[in-house]
Amino acid sequence: MKKINSPIRFIPNFITSLNLLSGALSIVLAFEGFPLYSAYLIFIAAIFDFLDGFLARALNAYSDMGKELDSLADLISFGMAPAAIVFNLMKSTFFMTKDMSDFDPLPETSTLIFLGITLLIPVFSGLRLAKFNVDTRQTSEFIGLPTPANAIFWASLPIIALKSPMYLNNIIGRMDYVPYALAGGVIFMSLLLVSELPMFSLKFKSFKIKDNIVKYVFLLLSLALLFYDGFKSIPTIIILYIVISVLLWIFKKFKK
Repeated sequence: MKKINSPIRFIPNFITSLNLLSGALSIVLAFEGFPLYSAYLIFIAAIFDFLDGFLARALNAYSDMGKELDSLADLISFGMAPAAIVFNLMKSTFFMTKDMSDFDPLPETSTLIFLGITLLIPVFSGLRLAKFNVDTRQTSEFIGLPTPANAIFWASLPIIALKSPMYLNNIIGRMDYVPYALAGGVIFMSLLLVSELPMFSLKFKSFKIKDNIVKYVFLLLSLALLFYDGFKSIPTIIILYIVISVLLWIFKKFKK
């Protein structure tokens, strides 16, 4: 990689460090009982993650250290931080106040198993990041679900739960089903992280509509959903991203 001898070479790494700091603070706040602020910090980390890559390209300030730092920061912000949020969401379903008459906590051994499942998020995120660093196929598209998308999906849950509790309850159902829904979601999303499913990237090499029709359609639909339903639409947007990627993969298969 070309070495930059100007102080600007430090700018992308500084932004990456802010990504890492946001993730670390998110973990602390999740375990200190502030899930909303923890979730917001994951979104802030995602902004820094976008900016460091954008600035590295704009300033031509690539470096081997920057690549490694970026992966380490992503493991903290998009692996450990969402795991801390889901871990505490899972734990809260087992230790709710006793006045909830329809809540039947699982046996202790099962509780530990369900809590342990949440740790699949950092494990599979680490595998995903390591795979990305050595996989030369991922220059124009992703192979497997990107870690920021997975993290944003989980970070949206406490925001929905705290700002629109009835909305989340209607989606998940009875409180005693929540551990199963969370565990199933963690397993499914973790497998997507390391899957061989091609997923389109939102990086633009040009802004021609013909070359980016899928990206523009996805972005317009996402903006419409955000405008209509705010934070509540984020899980839907991530699922939409996965569905469009699957449809594109099927279309390419049949086209061959």
